[in-house]
Amino acid sequence: MKTFQLVAEPRTDLGKKATKTLRAEGKIPVVLNGGPVIELPYNGTLKAGEKIVEIGNNKGLITTDLVVKQEAVRKLIYTPEIFVIDLDVNGAKRKAVLKDIQFHPVKDTILHIDLLEVNDKKPVIIEVPVKLEGHAEGVKAGGKLTLSMKKMKVKAVYNEIPENLVINVDNLGLGKSLQVGDLHFEGLELVNAKNAVVCAVQLTRAARGAQAAAAATTK
Repeated sequence: MKTFQLVAEPRTDLGKKATKTLRAEGKIPVVLNGGPVIELPYNGTLKAGEKIVEIGNNKGLITTDLVVKQEAVRKLIYTPEIFVIDLDVNGAKRKAVLKDIQFHPVKDTILHIDLLEVNDKKPVIIEVPVKLEGHAEGVKAGGKLTLSMKKMKVKAVYNEIPENLVINVDNLGLGKSLQVGDLHFEGLELVNAKNAVVCAVQLTRAARGAQAAAAATTK
């Protein structure tokens, strides 16, 4: 996967009013799942998303609530590509992937982002774009190649996940399809239902006519 650099700040003021103010300032609330992010001073109170930790002989806080700027994530969100995120929070470095995005139902602006912290030990599930290559036999016979699944869910450690799942369709005949269960990628586990159709060569009207004519000549 490609790498995306993202700078975030710890979010210390929570609640609906604070969230509304953040969005008015062009910022997005973010939650990082899967691990602690940044240590904060502990003043004896806890807010949502914070936990007490021991820092040497003292007590401190870790928080999973962050804030990023709208313009900082545009190239991360509005693209078909997938990225591993190099996250910087007050100098604390983490690696993460996009887990979920909440959009405004009317304006389509980003309301909230969930990130998932990753490492080279624990597998994660992520959607990877599908890329078809080759010239299907069925297309040469007059059929039409269709892609039913533009992305597939894979399970693997993040550094083994490719930018695309490349599928060769050279041997895909007229009226035939490829299902998830027909595919195998080294080091990856495909999570989608095995009988889900990924791509197919559909019979076109011209192809049906050609088949009918061929059948008539053999009689």
